[in-house]
Amino acid sequence: MLEKLQFYIDGQWVDPVEPRTMDVVNPATEVVYGRISIGSAADVDIAVAAAGRAFETFSRTTREERIDLLQAILDEFAKRHDEVAEAIMDEMGAPWDLARNAQAASGPQHFKAALKALKTYKFEERIGTTNVVREPIGVCGLITPWNWPMNQIAVKVGPALAAGCTMVLKPSEIAPFDAMLFAEILHDAGVPAGVFNLVNGDGPGVGSALSGHPDIAMVSFTGSTRAGVLVAQNAAPTVKRVAQELGGKSANIICDDKRFEKAVASGASDMFENTGQSCDAPSRMLVPRHRLEEAAAIAADVAAQTKVGNPRDEGVNVGPVVSDVQWNKIQGLIQAGIDEGATLAAGGTGRPEGIEKGYFVKPTVFANVSNDMTIAREEIFGPVLSILPYDDEDDAIRIANDTPYGLSGYVSCEDLDKARSIAARMRTGMVHINGAWLDAAAPFGGYKQSGNGREWGHHGIDEFLELKSVYGYEKRKK
Repeated sequence: MLEKLQFYIDGQWVDPVEPRTMDVVNPATEVVYGRISIGSAADVDIAVAAAGRAFETFSRTTREERIDLLQAILDEFAKRHDEVAEAIMDEMGAPWDLARNAQAASGPQHFKAALKALKTYKFEERIGTTNVVREPIGVCGLITPWNWPMNQIAVKVGPALAAGCTMVLKPSEIAPFDAMLFAEILHDAGVPAGVFNLVNGDGPGVGSALSGHPDIAMVSFTGSTRAGVLVAQNAAPTVKRVAQELGGKSANIICDDKRFEKAVASGASDMFENTGQSCDAPSRMLVPRHRLEEAAAIAADVAAQTKVGNPRDEGVNVGPVVSDVQWNKIQGLIQAGIDEGATLAAGGTGRPEGIEKGYFVKPTVFANVSNDMTIAREEIFGPVLSILPYDDEDDAIRIANDTPYGLSGYVSCEDLDKARSIAARMRTGMVHINGAWLDAAAPFGGYKQSGNGREWGHHGIDEFLELKSVYGYEKRKK
């Protein structure tokens, strides 16, 4: 049994104010394999006070000092990379290759992007005789999810440190151990006491205490839209900045050309990656109406070839979803798709054949989906693909934009100019053309109910800074 019952506050591991524990379950086995402490508002008060004291000095560090600190963190991370990957595999079910090469690897990837941005970041600019300065906003509350745990920690902590902020992190209580390893990495890298603090807990306890705390200047939250609304409401009385990366229901528009078969296959494969537990997953595939059956057959074949199983087994593509709560929610949404008349082309309810234990979901494909169905409206957060027909380009764009979300979009067209034209009309914070990868230096974030603010690269640093205008900084020329 892995027990980590302390919090990292003011440069040391400390006991919670009130002892209260929570079991951590391995989703592949349904076995309790670890235990953590659940914090309270009293623990948050102590951590925020430590961060406030540290802000007085850390906010005045030089660019060069923070560059050295980020590099030291990268050096320490390299020593413990596989240990982080192992923790992620056990706590949220990512298969080993994904855990090592994507999940854990995203940590240093974003620290490298923050480091590169910091080296050239423009903290001051002159407008006439006025000096406009970007200064660290203060103590930040960081609330991160379980689906890409290290990724979401890194895209907040890296830019916050680059900006000169101090912080209190509440990682997901469902996947907490990679975050505690991260705290050890920062400690060994020499991050000054109080600059980074970690308090484990749930949303109603620690999350609410952070978002409503009067001495927190800014909250950066990643999670569901429902929870994001609660964070914003709780933060409103203290008028603090709230940056949010929330849910998505991303459309994948596939044109009628030579790329069609490849685009459908890769779109289905991308949907099943990380067991569908990605906010920017291409969950709505839009295809020409006359090629709907063809697309369903291709996607169903991808589902059949996708190996589901224990993350530790070789060759596994898809592990379990993170919890019994998520498993039951996904089962209900798959059943809703069946009940509302969508065509089940692959998968369905229940565990995959031969699996009797663990929160495993069949890779599922629905065809003949209309955009008013539940499976087209709600974020399922599982390996479930909905295929919707469109009549022409205008119809495809109308369907793509007919959603309360606006995180990401996907376009596959042999004609690049046409792809660019479609991308320009999609109301989303990001668009992938012809399978292009994410760029750690470019902004990540969404429109509408997918959130506000942006993460990654220098745009991520922007979020942790305040603007100050110093008038009369220079003498006016006669």
